[in-house]
Amino acid sequence: MPIQINSFMGKFGFFARQHFSKLASDAYLRLQFRTRGEQQKAYIDYFLHSDPVPMPNVVNIETINRCNSTCAFCTANVHAEKRPLRRMDEELYHSIIDQLADWGYQGHLTLYGNNEPWLDPRIVELHRYAREKLPDCFIFMSTNGLMLTLDQVRAIQPYINQLIINNYDMKYELHRNIQEIYDYVKANPEEFRDLDIQIQMRYLQEVLTNRAGSAPNKKATEKVITETCLLPFTDMWIMPNGKMGLCCCDNFEVTDFADLTKVPLKEAWSGEGIMEVRRRIAEGRQNYDFCRHCDFIDAGFRMNLVKNILEHGQEAANRIGGNESMEVLHRN
Repeated sequence: MPIQINSFMGKFGFFARQHFSKLASDAYLRLQFRTRGEQQKAYIDYFLHSDPVPMPNVVNIETINRCNSTCAFCTANVHAEKRPLRRMDEELYHSIIDQLADWGYQGHLTLYGNNEPWLDPRIVELHRYAREKLPDCFIFMSTNGLMLTLDQVRAIQPYINQLIINNYDMKYELHRNIQEIYDYVKANPEEFRDLDIQIQMRYLQEVLTNRAGSAPNKKATEKVITETCLLPFTDMWIMPNGKMGLCCCDNFEVTDFADLTKVPLKEAWSGEGIMEVRRRIAEGRQNYDFCRHCDFIDAGFRMNLVKNILEHGQEAANRIGGNESMEVLHRN
């Protein structure tokens, strides 16, 4: 089926996030930290003892640092945004994609960060270039869907494997434009047979994680987080200014491990600065100030990726990842 509607724990989960937001968030995070720690540590150990350094599993390229939603948990929302507006230079973007191709990258790719990708009018063409240069990558788009049309779905379809539509609302209801897309795709599945469309029912005011202190509705507390974190080992995080940051929790664009306008991408990924931070985080977030109070944990497809890599190796994991739909994640 090319289109599905999902929600973590269905209507009950939506109700819990709606009426018991802080309690639901804390319970969920406790469960994830308890159940995922061992496998995370196993992958981190594999990463730190590999030579050469393993490729990223996910490359995130934010081409414009703006959003058009009002999500309470994100500083990219229209009421909380503080970043200077920036769009990635096309020459830099092409260079990044070309370097990934030369590297032989076949993992996951998304032209998305803490933003709404459809605010970049070049987004279809940027995806076209990525698909042309990286035919074996699993390319996915995550959008809030507020400005999404059926024509846009058709335009982006040839270049992506998966379209994630986060339907943020105060009620468990689809926005009108998303409902129209759902109805059409449901009635015409053959037209979209090569695209996996996942609609996520999301509560607009939900509490997720504090995201290293950047979440407007869940500030970092004095609690020190001693667990490790997977993201610095799985994700390459590229901001519109060409800086390689630490992870998606850097909503304020303050971490900086390389300037990709000056440093080759492959060199940046294995640079001594980021490697030293990884070694410190491997022993617990308390060892790096940016992460010290951050309670973010990825509960989505990255765990499937690292499990496949540990069991089958990187190349086989890429093939598996390309043939399976991503488990949709509550990242942002």
